[in-house]
Amino acid sequence: MTTIALLQFDPTVGDLDHNGRRLAALAHQALSGGAKVGISTELAVCGYPPRDLLMERDFVERSMTAALTLETPLPVLVGTPIPAEDERTLPTNGVVRAGPAFATITGDEHGRIVAEKQLLPTYDVFDEARYFTPKNRSGLARSFGGFTLGVTVCEDAWQSAGMTPSSYTQDPIEHIAEWCRQGVDIDATVNLSASPFHSEKFTTRLAVARHAAAVLGHPFLLANQVGGNDDLLFDGRSLAVWPDGRAVVAPSWQEGVLIVDITSPEACRWVASEAEDALAIGEAPLMHLEASDDGTGMMDAIEELTNAVVAGLADYCRKSSITSVVLGLSGGIDSAVAACVAVAALGAEKVTGLAMPSRHSSQHSIDDALHTAEALGMTHHLHEIDAMHTSVEGVLGEVLANGHPVAAENLQARLRALLVMGYANANASMAITTGNKSEIAQGYCTLYGDMAGGYAPLGDVYKMEVYAMAERFNQRAEASGRTAPVSTSTMTKPPSAELAPDQTDQDSLPPYDELDAILRSHIEGGLNTDDLIARGFDAATVMDVLQRLERNEHKRWQMPPAPRVSPRAFGQGWRRPLASNHDWRR
Repeated sequence: MTTIALLQFDPTVGDLDHNGRRLAALAHQALSGGAKVGISTELAVCGYPPRDLLMERDFVERSMTAALTLETPLPVLVGTPIPAEDERTLPTNGVVRAGPAFATITGDEHGRIVAEKQLLPTYDVFDEARYFTPKNRSGLARSFGGFTLGVTVCEDAWQSAGMTPSSYTQDPIEHIAEWCRQGVDIDATVNLSASPFHSEKFTTRLAVARHAAAVLGHPFLLANQVGGNDDLLFDGRSLAVWPDGRAVVAPSWQEGVLIVDITSPEACRWVASEAEDALAIGEAPLMHLEASDDGTGMMDAIEELTNAVVAGLADYCRKSSITSVVLGLSGGIDSAVAACVAVAALGAEKVTGLAMPSRHSSQHSIDDALHTAEALGMTHHLHEIDAMHTSVEGVLGEVLANGHPVAAENLQARLRALLVMGYANANASMAITTGNKSEIAQGYCTLYGDMAGGYAPLGDVYKMEVYAMAERFNQRAEASGRTAPVSTSTMTKPPSAELAPDQTDQDSLPPYDELDAILRSHIEGGLNTDDLIARGFDAATVMDVLQRLERNEHKRWQMPPAPRVSPRAFGQGWRRPLASNHDWRR
């Protein structure tokens, strides 16, 4: 009786029936794999994050009912919102027992509330104090399928390791450790988690779990959500850690069950979900880590980034009932990689690309766009926009002649958006945008032009990372005997919007490797002007980059959602004022 299943689950927010069926199916797989009990993810029954749905009392009550009535073949701890005691208070984020009724020596029965979350994060992308009331007791599931388990919910495990920026007044891991010191025989502590992904998150999460196992003196098991919900991604990587630091980690970007034998890391197994539409991106194996291994040596950063972006678009479309997408193909690196992502996420038959050259488009750009479309096997069309451009110029001739020169350039981007949106509307598809984080940061994007769309797959990907992703997609294609979709010309030509004669991005931007370094250091590293100059960056360049960043906040407020893959993305974790005049010289 030593086997516990971690249900690495990909929920659809608000779809209680679907989530219940999926959890039950994973529980059946867990039972077939020899598990005695199952552990779900945080708020699994309603999906995380449910945001303001939690302000609907009926939604919270129905979620609780769904959790209490969930029929599973073995006992499962299920994450759910729990209704408030009265209408003047907020609900709690808790854990209930689900599954068949079972007899135990303590008389516990199916449906009991086991634990409620104690620590509510209100930083970065989190705003849980808006929705929940914190509790002040750690959970304990006695005689649960033969186990006695400490029970925590996501953030509850992070305080003990010093990994939270908030100063909480309690430490749930220490609470459970105190029970152990008082003689309570706890087999393992579990954590129901919805820990969002970013490029540096796994090593931190592993450190948290190792610290908890060492403090507790028994195995610590974390069941993490997988998949995408809105702009947040969840990588899965559910894990089990022993007090000596050894760890077993489930694959990323795959729904399934981690079967954990708490007496033997070597006996743990991964069972992929049997659902037809289950998320299954990449082929990462189950990882066995020694105490000295933080897992970074087993991770390919570009592979992980590529899989994350693909998973984000795939889940956004599936959970929104979007079956196909449309995008513009310029022959540039961004649209080529966006097309690769779309085909990987949805299949070539579900992606339409439009090449829309203007009078300023080079022949090699047209050829490069068609090469990408043909190599990927996607539907594609060529539409010259010069006649449309000339017609609009005729209407606005005097205005354009006396106005800012960028106005004339932006007409082309907006005409292209008209065609992309026309195709999308006519085919019940979604338009996706192709801009990257570097260009969005600097305003190198046109409102109601290339920013028009329902999703921005590359919106949190820096320009140089886009090139790296292109190389990865080419490698994948060549390894399977297919033509590399991103041409050599696309990879090597100077980046250009081609909205004016002989135009290149570097006419007014620093080289992208330098721009990315400045932006990453400021956005994610928090370095100010003096810090950046002290790092060796040119003072005038730093000032120009930061001023552009501030001036274009109005565009970012209107950009479509983008999957968060960096420690700080434009979105929920980026809350700059829209109207401001900050002096970056100070």
